[in-house]
Amino acid sequence: MNVPGFHFKLERVRAVRERAEQLAKQDLAEAISRHSDTEADLRATEALLEQAHEQQRTGATTAESVDAGELVAGQAYVERIEAQRANRARDLQTRETEVAARDAQLTKAAGEREMLERLRERRRSEHEQETSLREQGVLDEVAATNFERSRA
Repeated sequence: MNVPGFHFKLERVRAVRERAEQLAKQDLAEAISRHSDTEADLRATEALLEQAHEQQRTGATTAESVDAGELVAGQAYVERIEAQRANRARDLQTRETEVAARDAQLTKAAGEREMLERLRERRRSEHEQETSLREQGVLDEVAATNFERSRA
């Protein structure tokens, strides 16, 4: 029930907290997206590394004579892919930390907003009770006046 005349004094603060929560949700969503992208990059790098290892294995078993330069180049390629994989794994760890931080931020922002929502509802309830008591007082006064008139 919407009681006319109710005004929550901290409405602007509540609106700011609500906006902060929305921004925290957006930040979390972006962090999760970056995490997913980094995870996909890591999987792609791992697949590429597995493919490079497979090429090394099949090249060593099928060729009768292997040029030393090709072996060195192949090993350098594998090492470069391994370095990329290590970088991607570090990036993924960073993204996981970022997601956890954004989630904590969202939890804090939601808690602050919910606290103000509960306060607003408590104030609204108090206002409704006060209004109801005033209205009941007016009705009692009218009834008493009517009773006095009927007795006279």
